[in-house]
Amino acid sequence: MSNIFSKIISGEIPCHKVAEDDLHLAFLDINPVAYGHTLVIPKMGIDYIFDMSDESLTNLMLFSKKVAKALKKVVDCKKIGVSVIGLEVPHAHVHLIPINAIQDMTFGKSIGISQADLTALANKIATNF
Repeated sequence: MSNIFSKIISGEIPCHKVAEDDLHLAFLDINPVAYGHTLVIPKMGIDYIFDMSDESLTNLMLFSKKVAKALKKVVDCKKIGVSVIGLEVPHAHVHLIPINAIQDMTFGKSIGISQADLTALANKIATNF
């Protein structure tokens, strides 16, 4: 299935990559709800996260945990919040969001961030991965 995430995986669309392995890709959200908002996706094209095999879902969450730890080293926050919504793009994905309060996870807003700042932040997170 072709969508924005499959195009990012194939390199057709650029992203601010923070981590990658053979099965997963993590990159900064271009419309973040908080500074450091990161998306973690499986490279396998599957729409609904709970249609993933147990092994694939476990691997996605373990990879997300590694990304979250790197993100926490770079972005000053109390915790890294985790959300799986799955309505905006038909490709399973995890949102990792640095939070200090529950309202930091409010979707539908964007903090606005420059491409240069996204690039610099992605490089910092990647260095800590």
